[in-house]
Amino acid sequence: MNVLVTGGGGFIGSALIRELVKRNYRIASFSRGDYPGLREIGIIIKRGDLSDKHAVLDACEGIDVVFHVASMAGMWGSYRDYYRTNVTGTENIVNACIAKNIKGLIYTSSSSVVFNGNDISNGDESLPYSKSSISHYITTKASAEKIVLNANSSSLRTIALRPHIVIGPGDNHLIPRIIERAKNGKLRQIGDGKNLVDITYIYNAAIAHICALDSIMTKPGTSGKAYFVSNGEPANLWDVINMILTGAGINPVRKSISVKGALALSAAAEAINKILQIRKEPVLTRFAVYELSKSHWFNMSSARELLNYTPEISNQESIDMVIAAVRKGH
Repeated sequence: MNVLVTGGGGFIGSALIRELVKRNYRIASFSRGDYPGLREIGIIIKRGDLSDKHAVLDACEGIDVVFHVASMAGMWGSYRDYYRTNVTGTENIVNACIAKNIKGLIYTSSSSVVFNGNDISNGDESLPYSKSSISHYITTKASAEKIVLNANSSSLRTIALRPHIVIGPGDNHLIPRIIERAKNGKLRQIGDGKNLVDITYIYNAAIAHICALDSIMTKPGTSGKAYFVSNGEPANLWDVINMILTGAGINPVRKSISVKGALALSAAAEAINKILQIRKEPVLTRFAVYELSKSHWFNMSSARELLNYTPEISNQESIDMVIAAVRKGH
């Protein structure tokens, strides 16, 4: 089988490719940058931008299944940039799949598509898409997921996976940011510190994609749907953060701020950046405040039963391996 992974050089994309290599698929990666490390293990490198429909069409030539992993993530940026990558890019992927008679499309969505700033406890796939405007990321990822699921048909089977808080070696976004702010004394617990969240170890996230591939090829009834995936062990967010900080030799978070106070600070920070047209992410955003202060964990029954997904790495193992990677500078 010929497989294309968009964003193959990224955190989730590269982990997925490592698992696909073990299964002897013929793999190509599509992204803007060059990744010699992937080429060295036999991956075909196809370069281009998701918003370029001709580049996407070329990348999909001769492909049987597409893993659409690439997206514009983060908490700050212009709506136009998010839309171009996450929505237009996904439209181009879907259209290319149809034009090239591709059999399956697996989309790496996000649990955030249902997050509106309120607590979510044991949420399942019946939750509606978020109507909140707290993040362009949420808005555009939800739009992209709809595009993928609406494209499901007998000739193109589609699935959307919603991993939540993916951590592990190679993460250059979440954990490094938390560690940097903790070292600089700028990290504060927001709220009462009792919020529970799901985390997903990077290997588990990759395995979920493999399970989706197996299901989409053998069980047509599993397609056209979204699935929450994680380690399946809701944990106290601030306990997890402090375990990682302590294990890395950094003082745990001892100071706190109320949600109301943090929202006021984030609103001011966002306003200043917009007025001064600063592209760099503010020190605090409303999205970050809600993410760090609210519970958000999900029911994985659908993924377990329909995709045969079982997380293999526990929360404690995940935390231990993150600590080991931080100590080694990875």
